[in-house]
Amino acid sequence: MEKVHEKVWNSCLAIIKDIVEWQHFKTWFDPIRPVAIHENVLTIQVPSQFFYEYLEEHYVNLLAKTLKRELGKDARLEYRIMVDSGNGKNKPLTMDVSGQGFKTYANNEMDFPLVIHNPVKNPFVIPGLKKMQVDSQLNPIYTFDSFVEGDCNRVVRRAGRTVAEKPGATSFNPLVIYGGVGLGKTHLSQAIGNEVGRLHPNKVVLYVSSEKFINQFQDHARNNAINDFIHFYQLIDVLIIDDVQFFNRAEKSQDALFSIFNHLHQSGKQLILTSDKPPKDLEGVQERLLSRFRWGLSADLQAPDYDTRMEILEKKMRNDGLDMPKEVVKYIAYNIQSNIRELEGALISLLAQSSLNKREIDLELAKKVLRNFIKTSSKEITIETIQKMVCEFFDVSYDKLLQKTRKREIVQARQITMYLAKIFTKNSLKTIGEHFGGRDHTTVIHSCQTVKDLMDTDNLFRESVIELQQKVQLAAM
Repeated sequence: MEKVHEKVWNSCLAIIKDIVEWQHFKTWFDPIRPVAIHENVLTIQVPSQFFYEYLEEHYVNLLAKTLKRELGKDARLEYRIMVDSGNGKNKPLTMDVSGQGFKTYANNEMDFPLVIHNPVKNPFVIPGLKKMQVDSQLNPIYTFDSFVEGDCNRVVRRAGRTVAEKPGATSFNPLVIYGGVGLGKTHLSQAIGNEVGRLHPNKVVLYVSSEKFINQFQDHARNNAINDFIHFYQLIDVLIIDDVQFFNRAEKSQDALFSIFNHLHQSGKQLILTSDKPPKDLEGVQERLLSRFRWGLSADLQAPDYDTRMEILEKKMRNDGLDMPKEVVKYIAYNIQSNIRELEGALISLLAQSSLNKREIDLELAKKVLRNFIKTSSKEITIETIQKMVCEFFDVSYDKLLQKTRKREIVQARQITMYLAKIFTKNSLKTIGEHFGGRDHTTVIHSCQTVKDLMDTDNLFRESVIELQQKVQLAAM
């Protein structure tokens, strides 16, 4: 029989599930367990302090509103955090939810009363350890200033900033950065290392690829010097390991990494890892390592959107003192969507051909030179074409798309159409608005922002927009 606290929490989840993106729901709400309820206080159990902090930072208002809906305006939430302190007891954290649903910490840094009982002290202290001179192996050109921020990387970039400011002293430990090829994992991880070196010159920072780590381990194993190898890495303050997915073929190296990871983490040192996929999808890596990778924050780098691609190209041109027609830059940014590496590669190829052929860069040259990078469009997509495709996709009549109705399905279809028209056509905002019953440019701006926001929070909505984008792209081939 379902208990009261389980019933209340399940009712909250039913509401939250319709608001939060599915993957976020699975990550941040599925692991929560309701523990007890007393009067208007619901106690929930979360896996770690970082988990608690993330909920408080990102979902406190949502939790407050849903809980008050179930228990009334005086509802309160208490967290029980799973902490392995050696005595088998859990250390509870409590949080008051005010009538408006906003948090109010009692210290100067936050807005609401927070009580942490019996904080766990770090048991690992190494006295008399002197700092050593180590070549960080960092490329100085990789900085935060040269890393363009966009919707595709904002979370992980800002998490990286936080880590650089307080290495080893945040809940983002380890920080796992994952994403496809050429999206900036190496750049961002090294930018964190370079920033640590600037802010904390006394800290020992080391960047190493997984291949190099494995090769070093194997060399030391052949020389019966594994203890020296492990001891060296245990002296690092900020350890950055690139492409950890390649540990899947090195079982013994995983054992060494496990020992190093435990020592550094328990000593308050910072670990930064990159991978081509999230920890849960890494095959051939020991489960005990994967569980530790999940202790901190795992954040993904996604393919940059059009605006971010434009900014990347313009920034590179400014840094290199280059100039080319705006229409050419737009052509490159519009057509190369896979990753940043190909984007910059296309720009370099175009510049090289211009120099070798002693010809000014124009759209014709760009189309000719970049045919190996992109598939050029055989026809131009019009607003009317996009309107027709959206109407067919949502089974909405064209007339209804133009009407001033507040029906949710019609409004969303119209907003998506405006969003796609802005991406796939060269029409101005004013022209786009005129194709929807004479609406002005501010309506188009609002619609595009609404679509972006919903794509961040509604997984089904996001899938629909992506599917429509693919249909429009195919139509342009």
